[in-house]
Order: sequence, then C-alpha cells, then structure tokens
Amino acid sequence: MKVLTIVGARPQFVKAAVVSAALKKEKIAEVMIHTGQHYDYNMSALFFKELKIKAPRYNLGIGAMPRDEMVALMRLKIEKKIKLVKPCCLLVYGDTNSTLAGALAAGKYRLPVAHVEAGLRSFNNKMPEELNRIAADKISELLFCPTNTAVSNLKKEGRTKGVVLAGDVMYDALLAFLPVAQKKSKIIKKLGLKKGGYFLVTLHRAENTDDRKRLAAILEALYKIAEQKEIVLPLHPRTRKYLQAYGLLAAASKKLRLIEPVGYLDNLLLMKNAAKICTDSGGMQKEAYLLGVPCLTLREETEWVETVKAGWNIITGAAKEKIIKEGLREKKPGKHPDLYGDGRAALKIARLLKEKYS
Repeated sequence: MKVLTIVGARPQFVKAAVVSAALKKEKIAEVMIHTGQHYDYNMSALFFKELKIKAPRYNLGIGAMPRDEMVALMRLKIEKKIKLVKPCCLLVYGDTNSTLAGALAAGKYRLPVAHVEAGLRSFNNKMPEELNRIAADKISELLFCPTNTAVSNLKKEGRTKGVVLAGDVMYDALLAFLPVAQKKSKIIKKLGLKKGGYFLVTLHRAENTDDRKRLAAILEALYKIAEQKEIVLPLHPRTRKYLQAYGLLAAASKKLRLIEPVGYLDNLLLMKNAAKICTDSGGMQKEAYLLGVPCLTLREETEWVETVKAGWNIITGAAKEKIIKEGLREKKPGKHPDLYGDGRAALKIARLLKEKYS
C-alpha cells in the first residue's frame, strides 16, 4: 500500500508530521510531494527540520505566481508524479492552492482522494481558500472532518458517504510538539518577553494585505493597543511587501515589534505565553483555543465557529474600534469545552486508509 501526500504550506507541514508518523506506525508507505507554495526557509525547510519530517521526495518549486497559473502548473506536475509513483490514493490537507491542485490531478487518473480537514466552511466565496476546500471536498472519496460542525456542513450539501468524524490533527500536533517546544525553544528569552505581557499578531490573508484601507485600519488599532501591551508581529513576506508598497512599514517598525517569520516550535511558545492572539489565520484561531488564549480574528467570518460560540474567539474584521475594544478587554472567557477530538485523529486516519485501500 502506497499513499501519495501533497503539501505546500506551513499548516500542512505540521499536519503531515503527525499523520506521516501514524502512517509509518501502520506500515503504510508514503511518498510526499512539496509543491513549493511556501518556499521561504522560515516558512518551509525550517518546519521539516524542526518537526523531524523526512524531506519530501519531490519538491515542485512552484510559488509566487497568480493563483490560476499556480494551480494549473501544480496540477500538471503532480499528474506526472502520480503516473510515476502509482499510489493507491492521494492525501491532501486543508484549503490551499496545493490542496486543490492535488485533488484535480488525481481526477485525471480516477485516483481516490482523501481530504484531511474536510467540511470546513466560512461561507465567503470571495476567499480562494473557501473555493479550494469546497472543490477538494467535491472530488474526495474520504472526507476526514475535524468537528461535528464540519460533518453537518457536508450533510447539508448532500454528502454523507465517506464522511468521517476523525478529530483534528492539529490537536495531535499540539500535544506532540508543545513539550518539545517548551524544552527547545528560546524565543521568549531571546525577545525578552514575559508571559501575558504581549499580544501575538499574524497577518497574511489577501483580504487584509492587498487592501490598503483594511491593513491601515488594523495597524492603527494595533498602535493603540501597543500603548498598553507590546505587540509582537512575525512578518509574513506577503505582508512585508504590501506594507512597503503602501508606505506603512516605517511606522509599523517604530510602533510594533516586527520579527521574521518563526518556526512551529517558536510559534507555539509565542502563542502559549501571549495575553491575546490577533490573527487572520484559521489554524491559529484553533491553536489559540487549544492553548486557552483569547483570540481576535481579523476577518469577517471564520470556519472555526465553535471557538466563537465558546466565547474564546471574537470576530472583529478590520474594524478599528472593535479591535481596540476587544483587545483591551481584560476579562477572560469562562468555560472551555473539548471541541477537537481526543488527540488521536492521525491514527484514526491512517487506520481508515489502510482498511479502505490495502
């Protein structure tokens, strides 16, 4: 039995780390393709090194181009590897361009697709990620859902066959790597930070970075919060590019703690010790919840609705006053229900793949 895995972005490297380990435990051969969607060292190679993931057999080197061109080129190159590898199924993660390209490539050979993190919906079809995840779900034969909400979303769309409530592999990863991060990461000491003494902020989605008005409003809110709490912002290459283009980088550099992108282990420690997390990342909303850190989501909606219902995640969009108000609110949420499984999602996925395709 041989599985072909497609990855291309940071969150997928983390998810693949625990699923690949489970596949190995179940004696399932795996061939991994890295599309190259994230190619910066701190956003790619560092993750494989830190998480002790075997280097992908193939790196397609496809990044930094318009979405349609990227997906088309990835698809063509993945199709060639499918023909060469001859896997029994193809495994994709999440909602990136790499996810969509992998699912489309498998279609040419009628190769079964298994989608990890299936069924998520933000109900905003202007987001490329939403279109990617919907298309991947339509193509996939096995849909591994992280939550009951995801299962319900698929049921409303008429999908019940092949739908599996597996739990969230990011929870598996957090349980596996947080002790490692606490032992190895020196980021808190290096930056001179104190537990609860700073906000961690990440910005990278096109809806924020590509819109000067939205980006400026978010920054102005952060500047106000920074009068009371230090703001640490690992700067995504895309965000840096637009800050420079809009003439906003100089002011941001003076008022915020801008640092280079960090690896997964450093990011775990930065999240765990933050007073609050402000982000437009889907994965970080969920990780903030798992770590018990309040989160502000700098988008108009979220696919992780459970965190909002539980009171640990506030949707602010780019509304300056709301970001300031919620950012400076002192009271922490109360109850913290278990939402994302038992930390054994990767093993469930590996065993179901083995049962289905061996």
